[in-house]
Amino acid sequence: MQRWDPATYARNARFVADLAGEVVALLGPRPGERILDVGCGDGVLTARLAATGATVVGVDASVELLAAARERGLDVRQGDAQALAFEGEFDAVFSNAALHWMLQPDAVLAGVARALRPGGRFVAEFGGHGNVAAPRVALAAVLARRGLDADALTPWYLPTSEEYRARLGSAGFVVERIALQPRATPLPGEMADWLETFAQPFLAALAPGDRERAIAETVALLRPALCDSAGRWTADYVRLRVRAHRN
Repeated sequence: MQRWDPATYARNARFVADLAGEVVALLGPRPGERILDVGCGDGVLTARLAATGATVVGVDASVELLAAARERGLDVRQGDAQALAFEGEFDAVFSNAALHWMLQPDAVLAGVARALRPGGRFVAEFGGHGNVAAPRVALAAVLARRGLDADALTPWYLPTSEEYRARLGSAGFVVERIALQPRATPLPGEMADWLETFAQPFLAALAPGDRERAIAETVALLRPALCDSAGRWTADYVRLRVRAHRN
């Protein structure tokens, strides 16, 4: 199970919000409109949206991250984005780096469609097909040595643009823009930190005494591909960016 600690997230994952400028621009938040931020996390990006003059409501499953968001004075709600309860309340629904954690994409899109007013827009960016391929392959190899199936443990939904376009259409959206975008992403620290932050569902399957050894094995497999001569790590991110509107 994936759990989020606000301090660890701020230290190891602040780049998630820092790199969201283009998708925020694609949203184009306007003063006075109502925006739902799905997977708002600790609220750093939610606050950026609210600073435009929009009224923003955030929703996230993590009680811990929501506590950090509330400290920023934000209106945030705890809940499962695969079961959104809003009805025609929002001019726009936004999501950054969250939808790949939700393994029921059709349920997410049905809830987004319900939450929007007619003609309302949906703008999102999340992990797509090929995202963090090297860490996933390395983790699979390390887990296989221990008789574990990484596919059965994966917490991520990483679609192609064609697949997601079809899902959007089935949910009643008109797609304006959708594309996979490779985005090599420099990490603020070590690959081990990234694994501890983002790969918990894989690591949780390991025997407690074997966790550090498995992380070290994974890091060793990844070093030739993702670490430069100065010891700086880069993750092979691929993002799926989409803008659509509800009929």
